[in-house]
Amino acid sequence: MAKLTALKARHLVEPGRYSDGDGLYLLVGPGGAKSWMLRVQVDGRRRDLGLGSFKLLSLLGARDAALELRRKLRGISDPYAPAPRAPKPAPARTLSFGEAASKVHAERTEGWKNGKHQAQWIKTLENYAFPTLGDLAVDEIGAGPIHDAVAPIWLSKPETARRVLQRVGVVLDWACAKGLCR
Repeated sequence: MAKLTALKARHLVEPGRYSDGDGLYLLVGPGGAKSWMLRVQVDGRRRDLGLGSFKLLSLLGARDAALELRRKLRGISDPYAPAPRAPKPAPARTLSFGEAASKVHAERTEGWKNGKHQAQWIKTLENYAFPTLGDLAVDEIGAGPIHDAVAPIWLSKPETARRVLQRVGVVLDWACAKGLCR
């Protein structure tokens, strides 16, 4: 039961909503922009679905799109519900924190000009982080174990504690970038 014609739709300039029937509407905005909308009822709730711009979709195209969309919506309970996502595949093998730290150190060593800094970077992790975090898988490390690693030196060696904390963050960021975290 179509009410609009292509000629009438083209010449509409007054802002408003113009029905074509069967839930299809031509919306004319205050600036003259026109777009198509389909009003449907799904599970007792009214939904207004945009079909596209009048410039890109003719009256016949909008009618066809509305019909196609109505057919698709017959089996769907809510068109705005997010589509189910496939679960992420688990990494094949997760590295321990110690292994990850060694790999990060090996990758970054060439960027450090100071040999003392090169040795100090991994040594502070070995001394302060590895006893608590070394054997844990990188995807299992949370705030608790990190706190446990840094807490004993936080007050006595605050600068070292800050550096260890920063280096632990670098290792965990690297592991996440490699896809080893959940």
